[in-house]
Amino acid sequence: MTPDEITLIRERLLQLQTALRAVDETSRSAGETVALDQSRVGRLSRMDAMQAQQMAQETARRRQHQQLMIEGALRRIETGEYGYCFICGEEIDARRLAADPTNTRCIACAEA
Repeated sequence: MTPDEITLIRERLLQLQTALRAVDETSRSAGETVALDQSRVGRLSRMDAMQAQQMAQETARRRQHQQLMIEGALRRIETGEYGYCFICGEEIDARRLAADPTNTRCIACAEA
């Protein structure tokens, strides 16, 4: 990869990281404990609220995983290891990295 391509990917990763942090800040309250006050909320409404809470927690876990992937990609850029497959060591196709800049495997190793 050229230095310009890596610079563009780095900027994209930083934008993704900023966006994930912003979403995380705005959705913190969705994962809070559901109150089980039967006098205010019916049983189905509580079940809906609990389901929404579980979905929010799972989404938060996925965002956290994506954050880790982004941080790893940024570290690899800084150390000069970005764009190489973790398995075989070959260069990952630029189109694959353009689709997902956190990829750590070339297409051959990903399919294996």
